Amino acid sequence: MTSKTVRTEPSAFYRWTMLVFVSLAMFGNYYIYDSIAPIADMLKSDLGFTDVNIGQMYTVYSIAAVVVLLFGGIAIDRFGTKISILVFGAICTISAFVTAVSPDLSVMLLGRVLLGIGAEPLIVAVTAALAKWFKGKELGFAFGINLTFARLGSFAADWSPTWGANYYHNWQDPLFLATMIGLTCVFGGIVYYFMEGSAVKRYTLGEAGEVDKFVFADLFKFQKSFWYIVVLCVTFYSAIFPFRSFAIKFYMEAHGADREFAGQLNSALIFASMVAMPLFGLLADKIGKRALMMMIGSVLILPVYLMMVYSGITLYIPIALMGIAFSLIPAVMWPSVAYLVDGSKLGTAYSLMTLIQQIGVALFNVLLGWANDTYMASAENPAGYEAGMWILSILGIIGFVFAYLLRKEETGPNNHGLEYPAGTK
Repeated sequence: MTSKTVRTEPSAFYRWTMLVFVSLAMFGNYYIYDSIAPIADMLKSDLGFTDVNIGQMYTVYSIAAVVVLLFGGIAIDRFGTKISILVFGAICTISAFVTAVSPDLSVMLLGRVLLGIGAEPLIVAVTAALAKWFKGKELGFAFGINLTFARLGSFAADWSPTWGANYYHNWQDPLFLATMIGLTCVFGGIVYYFMEGSAVKRYTLGEAGEVDKFVFADLFKFQKSFWYIVVLCVTFYSAIFPFRSFAIKFYMEAHGADREFAGQLNSALIFASMVAMPLFGLLADKIGKRALMMMIGSVLILPVYLMMVYSGITLYIPIALMGIAFSLIPAVMWPSVAYLVDGSKLGTAYSLMTLIQQIGVALFNVLLGWANDTYMASAENPAGYEAGMWILSILGIIGFVFAYLLRKEETGPNNHGLEYPAGTK
C-alpha cells in the first residue's frame, strides 16, 4: 500500500527569502532603465547626440512595452513564472550590455528596445509569482516590499554620480556599471528558478491567477469615471517621466548644479514615492476622498515647471511639490480603478491604462527633446528649456481638468464609492 505524501505550505522564511531574490530582478531592471539620465549631457558632448536622440532612448522602450502589453501574459501562461522571470531578466541584462557596447545611436536604441521587451513581461511575471506565494496571506505587503526594491534601483541610478563618481569620466563606463548591476536580474532569476522548482516538489503553492490580458470588447463597457482616470494617468505620467529623462541635464545646465547634486535632486521623487505612497494609500482607505486627493495632487503639479524656469526660487520648493504629487496621485489612482471596473475586467482596465500611459510617455519624451533642441537649451542658453516646461505645464492643466471632472462625477448620485472609506460602500 502506497502512502500519500501530505504537502504543507512553504514557511514564512522560505516565502520572504523568495521575495528578496525575485525583487533583486526588479532592482536591476529599474536601475538599467534610469541609467541614461545621469549621462545625458555626456551623450551630447562626447557623441554629438541631440535631446531628441536622448528622448528616443525612452520612447523606443515605451513602444516596445506597448507591443508587449498587447500580447501580455501569453509567454508567461505557457512557460510559467520561473522560466519567464529568468528569461526576461536575462533579456534586461543583455539590453544593458547592448546599450553600453557601442557609441552608434542605432545600437543603443536597439538596447533600449530589448529593455522594453524584457522589462514589462518581467514585471508581469514577478506579479504572477507573488500571487502564487502570498495570495491570501501578506500579498499587499509583499507587493509593497517588491516595489520598494524596484524603486531602490531608480534611486541608486540617480545617486550613481555620487557613490560611483569614479565611473563618470566618460559616457560608457556608467553604462557598463549598469550592465554589472543588471546582473542582479539574472542572479535573482536563477535563484528563484531553483526555489520555485524545489517548492513545487515539496509544498503546496497558490495559483497565480490569470495574467492580465487586453480584451478589446471590454473597452466599450467602461464608464466615464474610468476614462477620466485614464486621461489623468497619461497626462500625469507624461509630465513626470519625460521630465525625469532630462532632469539631471536640466539641473546642471539651467541651475548650475554639479552632476552629483543634480542626481540627488532627481532621486527626490523616487525617495518620496518609496516613503509616502503607502501612507497616502492608507489615508485613502481610512477617509476615502480619493477623487479629491487626486485633484489636490493635480493642483500641486500645476506651478512646478514654470517655477523652475521663471521664479528664481530655490529648487527645493518645486521638487517638494512634485514629490508630494508623485506620491499622492499614483497611490490613490491605481487602487481606485478597482472601484470603477468589474473584477472580471480589471486585467483589461490596468493593461489599457498602462498601454496608453506608455504611448504618452513615448510621445512626450520625443516632444520634450525636440523642444530643447529647437530652442537650443544648454548651459549657455538656459532659457531654451522654457518651451519644454510649458509643454509639461499644459499637461498638468489637462490633468487637473479631468481630476475635477472625476471629482464632480464621484460626488454625484451615480458615484462608485471613491469618496467613501474602504468597506463602507
